[in-house]
Amino acid sequence: MGKSGKGLKAALQSQQSRLKAREKVSQAAQAADLKSRSKKGQQPSGHGNRKPTADVKGKKKVVSGSSRRPTIPFKPSDKILLIGEGNFSFARALVENAPAELRLLPPGSITATAYDTEKECFEKYPEAEAVVSLLRIKGVEVLFGVDGTRLEKHPALKGRRWDRICWNFPHAGKGISDQDRNILSNQMLVLGFLRSAANVLQLGPVPASTLSKKKKAKTGDDDDDEEDIILHDGFVAATDLVDTEEEIQFLYQPNEFQTRGTILITLRNVVPYTEWDIPRLAKNPPAVTSGSTPPNPQYTLLRSFKFHRDIWIGYEHRMTKGERAHGKGTTGEGGEDRTWEFYLKDLVSE
Repeated sequence: MGKSGKGLKAALQSQQSRLKAREKVSQAAQAADLKSRSKKGQQPSGHGNRKPTADVKGKKKVVSGSSRRPTIPFKPSDKILLIGEGNFSFARALVENAPAELRLLPPGSITATAYDTEKECFEKYPEAEAVVSLLRIKGVEVLFGVDGTRLEKHPALKGRRWDRICWNFPHAGKGISDQDRNILSNQMLVLGFLRSAANVLQLGPVPASTLSKKKKAKTGDDDDDEEDIILHDGFVAATDLVDTEEEIQFLYQPNEFQTRGTILITLRNVVPYTEWDIPRLAKNPPAVTSGSTPPNPQYTLLRSFKFHRDIWIGYEHRMTKGERAHGKGTTGEGGEDRTWEFYLKDLVSE
């Protein structure tokens, strides 16, 4: 690995150490809060699966999570680039039995890619051959041997731009048993992807968005019924983001109005994936002081929402190394799938 790679690794390792230290402080504060509330006979903050929210009269009401409408992050007019497709079942879900909002999405607007060669892909995922055949018949562009960290270098992608660049469950797949090194390896992968994708994202004005209800950190002994907001090194922690229309509403411009492209990264919202710290990598990437690798561009978080696998009919998540010979791993069990959507803070010069 070159000097630039070593410099980036060192920056990430330093960041990991700082985050771990802050996490210990946060855990200690939560433990103290729990102990204090137990003595007072109060319930711990953040309890339960139902969240209070203010109604028009200022009183609180309970909103059930089951009433939330799944977010569809694509429009029929979008040009979509899918990275690391594995068995290509997500691409199939976009063109066959797609959600009603995407029934008019032209298959020719989708470019689905895999890192493996075609032969490697079909060996890893035997079902992929039939899926790819279907996609090509329908007009989807299918590409193999595409490195998500070198998109602008691929001859079939060079000079082109997309409205949505989507990578569901990225993973370096290096099989590193040490968790810290494994996290670092995947952070390097995500940083490489964010740096490369900036060169093929659609240019234009920033997408319009609005926060109609902002969460604020408590600074004192406010009303005990209010929920504590845990901040993660200055950013709202992933577990604190809730995809309700009252809290975050994304407003797309009309289909004919072209805005700046966005990146969609989906991961399990549980340890160890939360420790990849995707929002921070995108918004404030570590600085590299040596080597020839250019600095990572900064992104702005547009929104974060729960990824509902069930609305993508036929989608089957597959491991980077294919199915294991003896059962499946348990990493990432529990929690939820969550998508983070970003757009470039500053446009990349031509």
